[in-house]
Amino acid sequence: MAKVLVAGIYLSDRLNSAAHLIYELAGARKHDVTQRWISLDLGNAGTAPLPETVETVTERTPKFKLLNRLTEDAADFDWVLLTDDDVELPPDFLDRLIEHAERFDLAFSQPARTPDSYLEHHIVRVNPGLSARRTRFVEIGPVNLMRRDVVPLLLPFRDDIGMGWGLDFVWPQLLEAAGLRMGIVDATPIAHRIRQSMTAYNFDAAYREMSWTLARHHHLTYDEAMTVLEAWA
Repeated sequence: MAKVLVAGIYLSDRLNSAAHLIYELAGARKHDVTQRWISLDLGNAGTAPLPETVETVTERTPKFKLLNRLTEDAADFDWVLLTDDDVELPPDFLDRLIEHAERFDLAFSQPARTPDSYLEHHIVRVNPGLSARRTRFVEIGPVNLMRRDVVPLLLPFRDDIGMGWGLDFVWPQLLEAAGLRMGIVDATPIAHRIRQSMTAYNFDAAYREMSWTLARHHHLTYDEAMTVLEAWA
């Protein structure tokens, strides 16, 4: 039985699926799951925090700074799941996601998206009939699963990454240099349809931050990243 840390942030003053996520993830039967959530209450809604909430923040704070607080001891866990608050999970999600990550030796992975989800990159759309794909791309959210040996490569997040755009073109080079594999799990597709990705932040600012991130790090081109190396039924 693996030790799993779930870290997430929910916007308590906006429509979210955090209660669903907390309930579904708590239902894992094959692993010892610790959940830690931060309630980001910028509208001072004053709603009661959900179960597994460890902190309520009322001032605008970068997402990845909050995730760093939740994952300070991430190296003590076998797996770390980072999640946004606006996705819907299939039954037995966490057990099955980890099962496939172990089966195909994916040190870093994400679940595929359902056909009705918002998409920025079509490679993440679910491929019916496949269990998983080894890729050179794992999108930065809304859900990421990292194995213990990936934690020192990716965590903690730097203070200057803003919304994190561009990291998903840097990460493949870090993992490949370490001899680790990454991919997309089609067997556990999630729905991302509650909020569009760019409704909670400034697009122009995020794009500038991405340009700055890519200028400072070796990274894949878009065409290099959108590559499927192996596929498994």
